[in-house]
Amino acid sequence: MRAGTTRLLLAAPLLAALLAGCGIQPTEVPTDFGAAPSRVPCSLAGPDAATQSAHGVPVQVFLLCGSSLVAVDRSVRVPDGTPDARRRVIVAQALLDQLASSPSAAEKSAGYTTYVPGGVSVAGPGPKDPEDALRLSTAPDRLTSYALGQLVCTLSDSAATEGDGSVILGGPRPGPLRRYECTDDVRGRPGSVQPPTGAVDAG
Repeated sequence: MRAGTTRLLLAAPLLAALLAGCGIQPTEVPTDFGAAPSRVPCSLAGPDAATQSAHGVPVQVFLLCGSSLVAVDRSVRVPDGTPDARRRVIVAQALLDQLASSPSAAEKSAGYTTYVPGGVSVAGPGPKDPEDALRLSTAPDRLTSYALGQLVCTLSDSAATEGDGSVILGGPRPGPLRRYECTDDVRGRPGSVQPPTGAVDAG
């Protein structure tokens, strides 16, 4: 036993010297030497997000990143004292404009993009439409699956709607109205999953 212990004590300094010579520092904690960390896709730096919502009413828009829809902080301006009906239209148009705008440099760097076309306007309900209906200058079924998913998920949980996860959309009158829902499947696979929809009686 004494001889074995002596050999172990003599071997320990030699082993440490060999490790040091190879550039490896001995450690008692298991270490996982993975790849060097890099910027996480779909992750925005705090200062940029803060700049987006520095002025106006904080909102979120859904942009495409990878193969999913991801919420991004933005802001819109609404004049004080605006009636609720007009407020919904102002917010909806501002959100649509934000979706149609090119993502910021930081958003592009993180992998964000948008499929919502420019030039689409939004109006409030017609005389016989439900009060929370929104009519687009382009019929929703003419939008790509990605663009429709972005639009539905952005509007469905905003001040432009009732905030129940759905939004009533239609094209120019007298086109039909439909209620669209933003679901986990739509957010996760907007290219292959259309927002669930149902007919709405426009009177």
